[in-house]
Amino acid sequence: MENFCKFNISKRILLSLEKLGYKNPTEVQKEVIPLVLKNKDIIVQSETGSGKTASFGIPICEKIQIENNIIQSLVITPTRELCVQIKEDMSNIGRFKKVRCAAIFGKQTFSSQVRELKQRVHVVVGTPGRILDHMDRGTINLTEIKYLVIDEADEMMNMGFIEQVTNIINKLPEKRVTMLFSATMSEQVNLLCKKYMKEAITININSEKPITERIEDYYYIVEGKDKFDLLQKVIYKELPKSSIIFCNTRNNVDTLFNLLKDRGFSCISIHGGMLQEERLEAIRRFSRGEFTFLIATDIASRGIDIADITHVINYDMPFEKENYVHRIGRTGRAESNGKAISFLTPNQLRFLNEIEVYINRSVKLGEIPTIDEIEMGKKFFQGKSKNPIKLKREKNFELNKNISKIYINAGKKKKIRNIDIVGTISSIEGVNAEDIGIIDIQDNFSYVDILNGKASLVIEELKDRNMKGKKIRCEKAKK
Repeated sequence: MENFCKFNISKRILLSLEKLGYKNPTEVQKEVIPLVLKNKDIIVQSETGSGKTASFGIPICEKIQIENNIIQSLVITPTRELCVQIKEDMSNIGRFKKVRCAAIFGKQTFSSQVRELKQRVHVVVGTPGRILDHMDRGTINLTEIKYLVIDEADEMMNMGFIEQVTNIINKLPEKRVTMLFSATMSEQVNLLCKKYMKEAITININSEKPITERIEDYYYIVEGKDKFDLLQKVIYKELPKSSIIFCNTRNNVDTLFNLLKDRGFSCISIHGGMLQEERLEAIRRFSRGEFTFLIATDIASRGIDIADITHVINYDMPFEKENYVHRIGRTGRAESNGKAISFLTPNQLRFLNEIEVYINRSVKLGEIPTIDEIEMGKKFFQGKSKNPIKLKREKNFELNKNISKIYINAGKKKKIRNIDIVGTISSIEGVNAEDIGIIDIQDNFSYVDILNGKASLVIEELKDRNMKGKKIRCEKAKK
């Protein structure tokens, strides 16, 4: 943690970083954090898995004025999954400072987002379309934005969001800090920077060991009808601990998922045809280690940060070479090594040459698994299916260990305010304002984060107390 101390950030942010397991800043964090703390516009070109979310999340959480009950930072992202992940990462970083973050994206009820935006919210992370919806309906106030982040800018342009992004920017205060992050710098991205940024400092992070060098990539030539047979053989040879298998279409994902599941493989799937809650739940369960395989379309190739993925398998080759890099970038993260395996039909060999030029290295031809390797692999997976699954701890486990959410049956309709809740709880002997985290006051009830393991004490004491002269009921919140 010493290296993070050098940034002169507050003890509360440092405590969150310590609980989250941050030790040494990555290269992008070393470059970006000091500049954002000095309110400089920045353009950052950095590969996937470089730690860029924390590079802007840490200084933004540091600069947020908690007592100012207004949105101070807006982060624009291309996908819902990335939106949720950034929101969670920034919430974790700002947990002890009580920075409140909200995620707004499509396919989630508008009314629930409006209700959340009426709370004290300091940071909003959103997809372009849903941000514009709120702006057009007047349900979000961005007049005091101090920090704007455009994340995965190249993907934003590829997905056709350029007009929506510029519409959002045109409605924001001119006096702000603007940060743009992109894996590649296209002409559209460069034009966006020139138009909306002031004396921006460009940062190009070249990892000492680029992600393509941390990953061994192999290819197999196979006819479409023989793919599944080869996939099973490759799995038995490689024995992946955790793997994402990419397909190009929803139908292919569903078909492959059913084939693998029917043969006893531990798997779950994700694609754009699923409900958002289902997609987020699938990612959460896969990241916890409940399943060995995640079968996915390209929605899982951007921004999803899951630790310890050992193998990425391109069951279908991507349509664009850039997507090849984003897919294989799900492994080999945080300076660890990984393996990428691609299945090519004979007529796709030409595309492989384009990929090799793009990544500036050759992809090796894989060796067909031997009968012995296949038999040993079968025994391994049969044994694995009989053993109980050991789930991974979530990355915020230590952070949340002594934090509990409590429920109070009083809200806005009883004229309850933050100050009433803080005053009542901090009057309990042994509890002070530092033990009270984020407060969420809704119409008929409220949720309060209680820190430092004091939730049981608070719940017990509130049984015999009134709030604004009225008896209240308090209990531990249900998940």
